[in-house]
Amino acid sequence: MSAEMAPGGYSATARTLHWITVVAVFVMIPVGVTMSYRGNVLNLWDGLTNGLYSAHKLTGFLLLWLTAGRLVYRLLHGAPADEPTLEWWQKAGSHLVHWLLYGLLLVVPLLGWIGVSLFPALTVFDLFNLPALAGPNEAAAKQVLGVHGKLALTLGAIAILHIAAVLYHRVIRKDGVLRRMWPGTG
Repeated sequence: MSAEMAPGGYSATARTLHWITVVAVFVMIPVGVTMSYRGNVLNLWDGLTNGLYSAHKLTGFLLLWLTAGRLVYRLLHGAPADEPTLEWWQKAGSHLVHWLLYGLLLVVPLLGWIGVSLFPALTVFDLFNLPALAGPNEAAAKQVLGVHGKLALTLGAIAILHIAAVLYHRVIRKDGVLRRMWPGTG
């Protein structure tokens, strides 16, 4: 266990990275739905729609690297032992959900980046372009971005399941699960 890790809880660094990720995901999903609706359903390509797309691309790009950094940090520093009051199946479910979230936090932005490379639509706020990961192919872009969108909604659903489980532990079981990741607690 890392020296900065609170007894039974995650380190301040792990907590900070977690909560930055939470904010990014809960901004990214509504922005993604809104920009797609404005652009693809309403066919409304104005400054707001373009700004939403740019913000979504930039945040997704940063989220990809943040998640990679979180994984490296976790592999180097580990995680605290499981909450001792959990049943074996709760521990297994918790680990499964966490690794699914990590996987989706890598795959979803990577697919978005591949999709905008294929389209190509790599420009961010008319200031710079993201590096291209593939050559232009609009048909492939539509397929990749379709999978990206479905997996993003799956990520959101799993995140809601994760939140529901944490609230169950806080309100019903009254154990220490939430305290392990809540900022400023030990």
